[in-house]
Amino acid sequence: MSVAVEFRNVTKAFGPVRVLHGVSFSLQPGKVVGLLGENGAGKSTLMKILAGYESPTTGEVVVDGAVRAPGGGSRAAEAQGIVLIHQEFNLADDLTIAQNVFLGHEIKRGPFLDDKAMREKTRAALAQVGLQIDPDTRVRNLIVAEKQLVEIARALARNARLLIMDEPTATLTPGETERLFALMAELKAAGVTIIYISHKLDEVERTTDEVVVMRDGLLVAREPTASVTRRQMANLMVGRELADLFPPKLPAPAGQPIINVRGLTVPGWAEDVSFEVRRGEILGFAGLVGAGRTELFEGLLGLRPRSAGTVELSGKPVQLKSPRDAARHGLTYLSEDRKGKGLHVHFGLRPNLTLMALERYAKPWLNPAAEQAALRDAVQEFGIRTGSLDVRASSLSGGNQQKLALAKVLHPGPSVVVLDEPTRGVDVGAKREIYHLVQRLAEQGLAVIVISSELMELIGLCHRVAVMRAGRLQTTLQEPNLTEEELIVHATGTR
Repeated sequence: MSVAVEFRNVTKAFGPVRVLHGVSFSLQPGKVVGLLGENGAGKSTLMKILAGYESPTTGEVVVDGAVRAPGGGSRAAEAQGIVLIHQEFNLADDLTIAQNVFLGHEIKRGPFLDDKAMREKTRAALAQVGLQIDPDTRVRNLIVAEKQLVEIARALARNARLLIMDEPTATLTPGETERLFALMAELKAAGVTIIYISHKLDEVERTTDEVVVMRDGLLVAREPTASVTRRQMANLMVGRELADLFPPKLPAPAGQPIINVRGLTVPGWAEDVSFEVRRGEILGFAGLVGAGRTELFEGLLGLRPRSAGTVELSGKPVQLKSPRDAARHGLTYLSEDRKGKGLHVHFGLRPNLTLMALERYAKPWLNPAAEQAALRDAVQEFGIRTGSLDVRASSLSGGNQQKLALAKVLHPGPSVVVLDEPTRGVDVGAKREIYHLVQRLAEQGLAVIVISSELMELIGLCHRVAVMRAGRLQTTLQEPNLTEEELIVHATGTR
């Protein structure tokens, strides 16, 4: 099962922008290697080269002692047993799970597709990742965590000898994460090499044999995992001592709520949920995947049908029939699905930023110069790293895409902002920047709602945390009861 890989002085440039600078190292067969680096460090580009999606500008990739010929693409890499599980889902929504798993690798019986065999093999791969679901289910009907597990199952169905996992646990529950870790141990025992890319350093510490750290397109460190602490990993990634990850928490504000929700019901997802948030307050929402947190707020904003409930903003009842209605009343929402719902990744940075506030720039004709000025301000304010303002959003790293998405939902000037998984898939340095941004928003008098699967994120940021389970609000915790143990107890219903 094992495969040996070596990078020899690999460089990569996109036009005048060089993103890899002579990277050289080898991968030991049958090991779990943590690949670390800030967003934009070059790790995803390097892995796309390994998986055949990109070719190096100069340098070589050696697989099992043979230099890989250029231009083979991802199919040639998969033929060598090298499979990449993308951080951003690479699934066809209108196809079934089985059709996605075998897309481009269909099983045939004579001239016809063997649908029965593909369904059975898909069912077995899904069982490996702990997902009990009909292989004929269309991907569009899956929640984000289920799509992540389908991506992993698809890689397993292709008999990978080297498996690249890019933020695989970003949307998984603790139980699903444990199942994935057990699966990784099984694959390692079978001789599979695993490259594990994650910004969750506790997971890297727990699952990997060694860590490789990249910064600014260069290899800066390679160490046995047992010899470096999480703090040392973070410092190597950013190139400096990283302290005060979370900003000092402000006192809980007093006064009347700016948003008051009562008895909100989203059929099939959330029932009779009530909460309120004051200006300058950060309210968190915790719960396992499937608890109904995202769906509750999609119902609040008119993205899903709701059957009951009232909403007051600044003391006045409002009817929110669409996100446009919500934005007009001062309520905006950052989706957890950055690529699918948060940004138009094939558009430029400027239209992405101003799309929710076009009336500001069209009087009646669109004013591109004013839009460009707003983009320059946003790039500086939110720390968006880009070589040029005139590029597509897809050219940005994941962390910089997230900053652009944040700038977009804040550009209309809301009084209430809902941030769904705001740091999903971003590095520790970008996380710190986002945490401090959230604090600044609260200091400026916004009411901030943070939905997150990272408990320490909620504890470090929020004044109060509402916990949902099976579509119902279980409790709302605040200091001194705002602890990881209490959150888990209420999210799982066990003590």
